[in-house]
Amino acid sequence: MLASNLNATTEANTDTPDWQEAVTDACNRIAPSWPLDQMIAVNPFWEMRDLPFTKVASRMAALNGIGCQNQAALLHQGNGAVPAETASMPEHWQNLSAQLDRNRDTAHHVGWQDEVIHQISQFCGDYFQRLDAGDFRADAQDLYQSWLEMTRADRGIAIVMEEPSLPSQFQVLPDQHDKLITDAFNALAAEPSYTADYAHALLLDINGWSSWAAYLRWQSRLRGSEEDLLPGLLAIRLAWELAIWRHVQHIGGAIFAELKRGWLQQWDTWPEMLEIHEKSQTMGWRQLTEAETAYQAQLADKLLSKSEKQWTNDQPPKLQAAFCIDVRSEVFRRALEAQDSAIQTLGFAGFFGLPISYRPKGTGFSRPQLPGLLAPALEVTEAEPSGRFSRQSLANHSHWSQFSNAGPASFSFIESMGLAGLGRMVRKTFFGKSSANPVDQLHKGHTEFEIRQNGALLGAEEKAELAGGILRAMTLTHEFAPTVLLVGHGSSTRNNPHAAGLDCGACGGQTGSVNVRVLAGILNDAEVRAALADQGISIPSETRFVGALHNTTTDEIECAGDVPDDIRHFLARAGAQARSERAVRLGIATENDVDSAIRKRSQDWSEVRPEWGLAGNASFIVAPRSATRHLDLGGRSFLHDYRWREDEGFGILELIMTAPMVVTHWINLQYFMSVTDNFHYGSGNKVLHNVVGGHLGVFEGNGGDLRIGLPLQSVHDGQRWMHEPLRLSVYIAAPKDAIAEIATKHKVVQDLIDNEWLYLFRVDDEQTLIERFYRNQWETGAKVG
Repeated sequence: MLASNLNATTEANTDTPDWQEAVTDACNRIAPSWPLDQMIAVNPFWEMRDLPFTKVASRMAALNGIGCQNQAALLHQGNGAVPAETASMPEHWQNLSAQLDRNRDTAHHVGWQDEVIHQISQFCGDYFQRLDAGDFRADAQDLYQSWLEMTRADRGIAIVMEEPSLPSQFQVLPDQHDKLITDAFNALAAEPSYTADYAHALLLDINGWSSWAAYLRWQSRLRGSEEDLLPGLLAIRLAWELAIWRHVQHIGGAIFAELKRGWLQQWDTWPEMLEIHEKSQTMGWRQLTEAETAYQAQLADKLLSKSEKQWTNDQPPKLQAAFCIDVRSEVFRRALEAQDSAIQTLGFAGFFGLPISYRPKGTGFSRPQLPGLLAPALEVTEAEPSGRFSRQSLANHSHWSQFSNAGPASFSFIESMGLAGLGRMVRKTFFGKSSANPVDQLHKGHTEFEIRQNGALLGAEEKAELAGGILRAMTLTHEFAPTVLLVGHGSSTRNNPHAAGLDCGACGGQTGSVNVRVLAGILNDAEVRAALADQGISIPSETRFVGALHNTTTDEIECAGDVPDDIRHFLARAGAQARSERAVRLGIATENDVDSAIRKRSQDWSEVRPEWGLAGNASFIVAPRSATRHLDLGGRSFLHDYRWREDEGFGILELIMTAPMVVTHWINLQYFMSVTDNFHYGSGNKVLHNVVGGHLGVFEGNGGDLRIGLPLQSVHDGQRWMHEPLRLSVYIAAPKDAIAEIATKHKVVQDLIDNEWLYLFRVDDEQTLIERFYRNQWETGAKVG
């Protein structure tokens, strides 16, 4: 039974609970968000995957008004974005600051909720920028203490809020963050069993910065340590609640009586509120499931169809090209294969199996070139100094500090720099070139790289072991074309702080250029080839591997080495075909010169939609290319080549289901949430963005919380949504027992399947039957006839 009143003082007593469990629970619910220059897609509810998606959705709606299946977004109705808070939704939990705003004229006075978020966010922007620069090492106590010192010295808060006695409440807050948490929960948590939800709601008020702290925790764990700033951030948000409570209590009167009554009532009705939200979403989930079922039925018809002209590989291949599984490559692969029946394309994870970090020669700078799930095991650098950038120049650029000098990044930049900045903006607008990340320019021209593990150079045998595993996972082991392209991908845009989000997520938000060049160098090495032959993989002496980069904005392929003229012609014609297909969604299909129009978009600093990225993604297909080569999948499918008969022990399948499948799920849920609730899990209007700390993230305008997720313009064309929010449907061509064993072996995989974060299907060898795997059971989904 709930307490009839709250403690009038904040003195701890021996009868109160230990609040640490609630703090840990709440902090563990926050998923990470990567920095702009390493931007990768993340399921924003990743840390709650052990619960059904529907349960998480109703809880998030009840805690903070978050919408996971907004009907307007789902059904593509209406002419604009519908923020979650304006959609039909029952009342949700209100933290103290928001409750107090009910009795405040926020039209003429600053609201408590807005000011709390603004004050914390401004502090975090400064603190985390200094932390990122390496000025100091921080822990939860240091974060809280730094905020407390700043806030105690800030007299402006009283003026802004028109509350002269408010600062006195900060003076008496505990100096230790754990003591603050104890005092605040003793005073405010009317029902201890719900405290973790209250703490979670507080973190969601500043979810952008909470997600940044979770990213720092993620990186710490990859290094094998445990450094968590989230408890300190929670203490800061909780300190505001305690200060407000005491302040209003000190003033007394009807306002405090009303605040106390509403606060107690909310704790009392929290279970009921949660249930109401769950029931209110029933119709939305039914509509979502119907939309997903319709897509799956259409895709099943394609996967179970037979090509009128069945493709066979009985002729020697003229060209083999391995592409990242990114959905944009599906369009280009179709176009390239259409040029000649002897062209084979393959789909493979974009980092090409290289668990590397890249460190330009002669610098201390290093960046990961692999999925965010993993920690680098190897370090790559050029075999000789590049001499093109000084170490200081690299440091000045590596965190995108150049963004403010790359055209009209924000009106606030012109505001600060005056007419001199305006002049530079005009010059760059009409005469400037694309401003690629300078780090990506350092390795160009290099064909040899040094690869180290724990400081020691890898030898030929070790490289061969690495290469053999990659070739087997790529299903490229016994027949090689004279030219084999290894095609990474990157984008070409200007004035775009989210540009890394268009690059390769499997390469840690970088282009795949380093990875493909390194792998090509390994596979062209005579000593490595000799060692590979001992493994049963014989590469003909005339075969040459060439690293290449697919520019997804212009659909052009840049090869890092010479290739025969006929292959260049194949690539050029395929690019033109791919651009023609993409022009329809870009709204420029009627242009006289589509190719020029697309290239112009990539160079236009004012273009907010240079490409649609991975919008539309809906499925992940793990099968031989022969099963899909005859299909137009509309740029909606991730395609990973796999032949189960060549996978002894199913080790490759296990890697696919525990890594690429998880990464594609992350991409899918980022797009899903950026559409269904761009207010909370998208970054809003990119025209209003201001970059925080060089690369930490963006503000929409000059304040508010750090924004995460995709900009509105990445998923909406001004009239309609360009991404249909559907959960990922995974199709695997492999035996039932192997799929089921891997799914049950790995809890992460089983959680994603059983809690309906994604759908898992298998396609039989004859392509006559599709079955769904769900909660350790196989259900017939579709079949021929």
